[in-house]
Parts: sequence; structure tokens; C-alpha cells
Amino acid sequence: MQNRKPMKKNWRLFLLINLTILLVISSLVISCLPEESGERSEILNLWDSGPMTLDPAMSSELSSHNYIMQIFSGLVYLDDDLKPAPDIAKSWQIGEDGKTYTFFLRKGVKFHNGKEVTAQDFKYSWERTCNPKTESQTAAMYLGDILGVTDVLEDRATNIKGIEIIDDYTIKITIETPKSYFLAKLAYPTAFVVDQNNVESKEGWWYEPNGTGPFKLKKWETDKILILESNQNHYRQPPRINQIAFHLLAGMPMMLYEMGQIDVAPVFEDYMDRVKDEKGPFYKELAVFPELSLFYIGFNTKKPPFDDVNIRQAFCHAVNKERIIQLTLKGTAAKADGIIPPGMPGYNENVHGLDYDVAKAKELIASSKYGSIENLPPITITMSGWGGNISDNLGAVIQEWQHNLGIEVTVRQLDPQIFHNVSHLRQEVDEMFMLGWIADYPDPQNFLENLFNTDAVFNIGNYSNSTADEMIKKASSEADEAARLSMYQNAEQIMLNEASCLPLWFSTNYMLVKPYVKNFKLNAMGIPNLNQIYIEK
Repeated sequence: MQNRKPMKKNWRLFLLINLTILLVISSLVISCLPEESGERSEILNLWDSGPMTLDPAMSSELSSHNYIMQIFSGLVYLDDDLKPAPDIAKSWQIGEDGKTYTFFLRKGVKFHNGKEVTAQDFKYSWERTCNPKTESQTAAMYLGDILGVTDVLEDRATNIKGIEIIDDYTIKITIETPKSYFLAKLAYPTAFVVDQNNVESKEGWWYEPNGTGPFKLKKWETDKILILESNQNHYRQPPRINQIAFHLLAGMPMMLYEMGQIDVAPVFEDYMDRVKDEKGPFYKELAVFPELSLFYIGFNTKKPPFDDVNIRQAFCHAVNKERIIQLTLKGTAAKADGIIPPGMPGYNENVHGLDYDVAKAKELIASSKYGSIENLPPITITMSGWGGNISDNLGAVIQEWQHNLGIEVTVRQLDPQIFHNVSHLRQEVDEMFMLGWIADYPDPQNFLENLFNTDAVFNIGNYSNSTADEMIKKASSEADEAARLSMYQNAEQIMLNEASCLPLWFSTNYMLVKPYVKNFKLNAMGIPNLNQIYIEK
């Protein structure tokens, strides 16, 4: 998923860009916070930038997922160990051929308005998502394994052949080839169930969503506040807290936290020294959550000069990632030598990346078809944001290229709404781009195939290698786990050797949590389990 998830989603990068502006207005906004913020026993106060959409079919980045996963739900969810677990489906059976999945739905599961959920609701939801008129960015990626989905996506059919309704509480899904990660894909919002009457009621229906999740949307004032209230009739476990108020772009999170206006705050690099000081007031409230994510610079291989592998390799060799991480990220991220993050199955600690080597970089430029720096065309890097401010870490990368190679790189910002729409980004992208990607499920396929397979929707840089493609294709249906992961590692090495991208770092989430807030945690995909949180009175 894009990190705001590449792109998962890149919310931390986006927020850092705007911190200077927010600092100026934060003191004014604090005085205007809603009255709900003071009800400690009834409401949890959080800070956020807000969702881009609440339509499960359209979301592709983390800022929207955080809300959609509270309001909606699907057949399965990923538990604390990121394993598929029963959600609306109480159980399932997998056929001996590994291609058929029969799901048995819980009886009595209801939408927020009291309407019961049936198997037909899932059929409608998935066919609606795959309908070309919906223009979902994620339908092919997360539902594309199902037999007949491609026909619907390409407007050759309206019904998905691989969906069979057995009865109101039983649905049979047939996929084209066995995929060990298929169940995990169904935990992504694209596969969530929606109410047909709600969807077809009006344009912008998702401002008043009728979901099945543990929380209902109570109030939403764009760029001001969004309030979720508990769904006490939730079929699994009702939330332990009555309401959650998200104060949207309400000021500097750290300042709001210090003043007691919010109960949890993300910690950005500028404050890292303060919160990590063991003698300071915040150290005991600091919580650290590992994240399966990658931040990287992508190269548009269809545009000069990055159509030449030598130039891509040179740009990789010319960046001292360790120095940048220490100076701009305060050492809070791990240097990325490869693409697959630590903690992910298939992570290879011995992977061979393109190390920092300025002399090698200059040799590669000289051996390229361009011959010298003087012959390179103008180079622009595309990023999310506005206002002309860029993050310190991107600035440091650009400075490395200028200092080590004498190459000037221009930055072009795209409005986040455009940047995080993959179809728009593919049309707009310049010679390079900066993205973040957070795992949607713990499998290397989610990184290697989704980002760098020749035909992948999120392959923004148009990288292509037939050998790597074939390895990924074989790995996707390989039953032997060790052999499958080995194939992914080999494909990853090919991508690194050819500089499919410049991997920068693997992230970690640092959060401040008030002592009275219990059970707050982020999973490895950066999503909070809000229905487990409670406030100790």
C-alpha cells in the first residue's frame, strides 16, 4: 500500500513538508478545538491528516486505510501476527487443488443500519470494484487472482465467473492458479463488503458510509475533525472506547500532545532527541513499532537518462544512505540494501545492494551511452506535496548527487490527491520519483511483483526484466516455501543489480502515548487496532 502508504503510503513525508506552515497557525487552531476533546473518559483524541476517501474500492494509501479498516470489514482480517483470521467469514475450506475457497459467513452480521450481510453483498461489492466505471486502482492487484476478474476489468463481462453463491451464508471463490497469499489479499480494503443501497444512493456516498466495522462515522468536517463512534453491535468484539476524535491537521502534533489536546502523537525527526532522552519527560511515554516498509527513489526507465542501466547504477552508488539516515532521520530508520524489509519472509540479510562508491559511479557514467555528465538531459524528481518545501532527507539525497557527481536535480511537487492516484502518477511522473510502500500482507510478492513486475499497476518506473518476471510467476504458485522464498530472493537480486530503484531505508514508527491510554499499538503495516484501546479512568 502506498505510504502517505506508495506511496504506500507517504504521510510522514507529506507531514514533514508542512510542519513549518503548521507551526505558524497551531496556536490559533488549538483554541478552536472541539469541545469533545476534553471528555477523557468517553473519547480518545488523536491527530491525523485525514482520509482521501472512505470508499474501500478506491483507497490505495495508508491515511484512508486507517479509517476504512475501522468502518468496513471483509471475509478475513490479519491478526496480530499478520495471519489471515476469520472476520465476517467464520471459517473456510480450501480445495485440494489450492484453487477453490469456500467461505462460511457468520449469521446475523449486520451493516450499521441493521441490514443483514449475505454472500450476495460480497458478490456485488467485488463486481462493483472490478467494474471499469469504478476506476479502482487496486482491483486487479488484490482481486485479480479470481477467475473471470480480468474479463470484468476489461469490460468483456459484468459477472465474475469465479464467484459462486451457494446460499445466503456460503460463497465459493475459484482462483486461476494456487496462491499461498490469496487469503491475505482478501484482508485488503478492496475486498471489503459495501451496502449496495448505500453506494447507489448518491455520488459521494462514502461521506455517510454504511459499513460493518467496529466503528461508525459520526462526524466529518474536512480538514477539521473526524469522529468515529463505537458499533456496540459488532459481530466480533465491540470497541472498548466510546468515541475516537481525529483532529485533522490541527497543528503540530508534539505541541498538541504537550498541551494535553491529543492522547497519542507521531514523533517526527525534529523531536527525536527530546523523546529519546532517558532523563526527559517523554521517554516513558515513547512506544516504538517496527514497520514492514520501504522508502525508495524510483527511476523512470522510459525517460532519458534512466533508460541506461549504467546511469541508474551510478545514481545509486553516489548516495551515502547511512549518512543521510543519521543526519536527517536521527538514526530512526535502517539502511535499505535491498527491497524486502527485515521481518518479512524472504528477507535476505546478505543481499548485495549497490554500495556507496563515488568512483564507481563516475566510471558508470563514462561507460554509459551518454558518456559524461555534460550530455545528460535535465533531470526532475516528482514527489508528493505543495508549497515548495521539501523534506530534509530528499534534500540530502539531491545534495549527494550534486556534490559527488556534479548533477543538478530539480524537484516537482504534485498535489497529494494526484500523487497517490496511481493512474495520474504514471502520466505525470518525471525522470525520478520518491515513494514509500508499506506491506499489505507479509509476503515478498507484495513488494517485488506489485512494484517491479513488468505489468504491475504500481510499477511507476516501468522497470522490466523477463527473467525476474518469470521467477516471480513461478514463486507465486510454488508450494515449497523454502523454494518459493529463494525465487523471490533471486528476483530481488536481479532488480538490485539493474538498479530498478534506489532503496533508501526501512522505517520504524515512533509514537508518544499518554499513560492513561491502554492497548495502543500499531501493527507492522502501520495500522492501529483501535477497538482494543481503552482509557484508564
